This record gives sequence, C-alpha cells and structure tokens, in this order.
Amino acid sequence: MSTSIKGRPSREALLEMIHSGEIDTVILAITDMHGRLQGKRLDAMFFADELEFGAVEGCSYLLASDVDMRTVDGFALTSWERGYGDLAFKADFSTIRMVPWHQKTVIIFADVETVDGAPVAVSPRQILQHQVDRLAERGWTGFTGTELEFIVFNDTYEEAWTAGYRDMSPANLYNVDYSLQGTSRVEPLLGEIRRSMRDAGMVVESVKGECNFGQHEIAFKFAELVDKCDEHGLFKLGSKEIASQEGCSLTFMAKYNEREGNSCHIHLSLRDSEGHPVFAGSGAHGFSTVFEHFLAGQLAYARELSLFLAPNINSYKRFVAGSFAPTALLWGLDNRTCAFRVVGHGSSIRVECRIPGGDVNPYLAVAALVAAGLRGVDEELPLAPPFEGNAYAAPSSRVPTTLHEALELFDRSQIARDAFSDEVVDHYTHAARVEVAAFDSAVTDWERYRGFERL
Repeated sequence: MSTSIKGRPSREALLEMIHSGEIDTVILAITDMHGRLQGKRLDAMFFADELEFGAVEGCSYLLASDVDMRTVDGFALTSWERGYGDLAFKADFSTIRMVPWHQKTVIIFADVETVDGAPVAVSPRQILQHQVDRLAERGWTGFTGTELEFIVFNDTYEEAWTAGYRDMSPANLYNVDYSLQGTSRVEPLLGEIRRSMRDAGMVVESVKGECNFGQHEIAFKFAELVDKCDEHGLFKLGSKEIASQEGCSLTFMAKYNEREGNSCHIHLSLRDSEGHPVFAGSGAHGFSTVFEHFLAGQLAYARELSLFLAPNINSYKRFVAGSFAPTALLWGLDNRTCAFRVVGHGSSIRVECRIPGGDVNPYLAVAALVAAGLRGVDEELPLAPPFEGNAYAAPSSRVPTTLHEALELFDRSQIARDAFSDEVVDHYTHAARVEVAAFDSAVTDWERYRGFERL
C-alpha cells in the first residue's frame, strides 16, 4: 500500500477509510474558468464500488458560463446547438485531501476530459499542466506559493446579500497590519481555518493582519505548481465555508472598497532534475543567466498576458498608486512598489509577481508567468537593472487599466497563442468580452448617486 501523508490519504487508504465508515462522502471537483471548485458530492460506498476509474460526468457549460452560471453564446466548446453535452471529470488520485470542516468527507481534484477521453484544452488545470510539461522538457520543475488576502465581516453571507453588500461590519475597525491585538480579535475564525487547512494536508506558515479594515492573510509553504493551485482553490472554498459555519463572511474580491485591495502575490522558482535551484547563479545579485532571461520575459510579456493575471472587471481597480498594488511593469530587489519583486538569497532566490488579486484563477496566472518566463529564455531577453525608488512615479510600461484593454492585448498576443493555443485564447477572450458587455450594460449605485438628482 502506498504511503499516505497526514491529511492526504492514498487511494488505498481512502478505500480502507470508506469501508470502515470513517469516510462517507467523496467530493469530486474541477476548477472552472473563474477559479472556483465545482463538482459533485458522491456517496463514498458508491464511489468505491462503482467508480473504478474515478470518473463522473457533468455539463460542459461549467467551462462556458459566467459567474452567475448563465449559459453564454459564442463558445466553441459548447452551445444550445450542440446540446450542452457532458464532459468527464476524471479523478487525479494523487490529490485526495481530507475536508475537516465537513464530517467524514474527502475531496479529490479531477481533470476534465471529453467523454471519449480526450483532454479539454480550456480547462484551467489542463492549461497549467501544459506549461508544467514544457518545463519538464527542459528538466525543470516549478514551485510556487500564492499569498491570498481576504477581508472578514461580522455579517453572514445571507445578511450581506440581502443588504446589497452595503453597510457591512468589518471584523476590525482600523488598520491591523502586523497587529497581534488586531488579529487576536479574529483568531477564533483564523485559528479554525488554519487548523482545518493543516488537517487537509497543507503546511501552514503564518497569519497576519493587513491594511484594510478586517483584512488578513494566511500563508502556506510553497509546493509544485499544480499541487499548490489545487491547495489554493481548496483554501478559498474552505475559508468561505468555515466563515459561514462561524456566522460571518469573508471576501477575496480584488477591490472591495476604496481602501487597500486583496492581493494574491505569487512566488515562483525552478529546480532542475537533481533538485538544484535554477534561478541561483554567479551573475549580478546571485542570478543565473536563465533567471535573468526568465524574469525579463515576465516583464516583457506581462501586459499581453494580464488577462490571466487580472481576470475580472474589479481586478483593475486594485492598481492604484501608493496602494501596494503595482502599476509599473518594473522589477526590484525587495521593492514592493514594483510589479515583480525578487526576494530570497542563494538557493531560495525567487520572483514574486505582485499583479494578481485575490480573485485570480491560480492555474491561469501561474501558467501565464511560466509561459512568459520561458519565452524570455527562448529569446534570451536581456534583463534591465533593478529599479530603485518609487516605481509608481517611474516612466515605464504599465499594467493595463481595464479588462477591455487586457482582453484585446491577450487576443492579439502571439506569445499567448503560441503558449496556450488559439482555442484557449479565443475561449478566454470571449469570456472576457461577455463580462465587459455585462458590466457596460449595468447601472451602478455610483451612477445613481451622481445623477439621480444633480444631473
């Protein structure tokens, strides 16, 4: 029998737990375009007895709908004319995790295939796996850590919905960045989340307060790319579910209000087949030549790939000068005003991309960072010197300011089409156009306040 890790039973161990009655529910989950876990809860005995290969079927619109789950015309994957048939969700048995905040429950992440067994290219997990395969062709393995911020409210999700998300009560009433007293106010919730994630097989590092009222961050140890993105999705889902159980709510949206937004800083590094760090070397700042080209590629192509780094209308409202969210596409040594911040020394040297917000789809964002870096290596792009000072005031290329701008850049990007395929680019640009059209047709509170009486 293969060895199990605490919180991560092997396939054989899971079957034993099912037959002993320790587990009675198996969640089989895929990740949709928006980075959300979707799927089915299966009776564990049925799963053990009937699903030898761990595959179930689900409607194809899960990869061709907006956030409201509306069926949207114009996708090549599916349509009314094609009947919205099924896709197959095939369990990846290396991903089994306990779900401690639900009784007798495990989750298994699944890859999306056609019912004939062909991979579905537009599935976020498949998109990232393709970039992992490209790294493997060079003998490299990628590692990442995603640092997610969120804002906690004393209101339940139902109360927040009924109130139109107005006049909500944040869990802290002042800036609690690094404040032990401030985090202690929310420790019953934060502690429950930490312990639950540890028992789900994650390595918890720390928790700290952040700048916005009620804003906090829980950090986890880095892992290989797909595994970490699986963790990211489970952490977001679990945090919301635990908050709901505790009678409160939390949000990962990039910009909840005019104060500091929720970031998702993504750390990335590579190791070779012998486990040696690829980014460390004898060049300036302890960089290898590969790292110089890799980072130069991320800088050169971040604008074109920003749709995968900032995927929503709200994402672009985070990019405000002086907010710790970047505006300038520059890199610096431990400089938090830059879009790319290099941290660590020697074998721990890595790049932190500060562009994504808490709303990001991690599979797509990490795939974009890898694709841009590999393009820089292939083109042997030179790396400019590190920026010193306030990057917000620097003359440089900037992060796109709207989703519309980002989708047009992505649509026209040859690197995106080379790295991800025309099918993937067309799919995600269409999804973004649908979102822009929906927003452009909406009448907001801001417009009513500005114009109801005074215009």
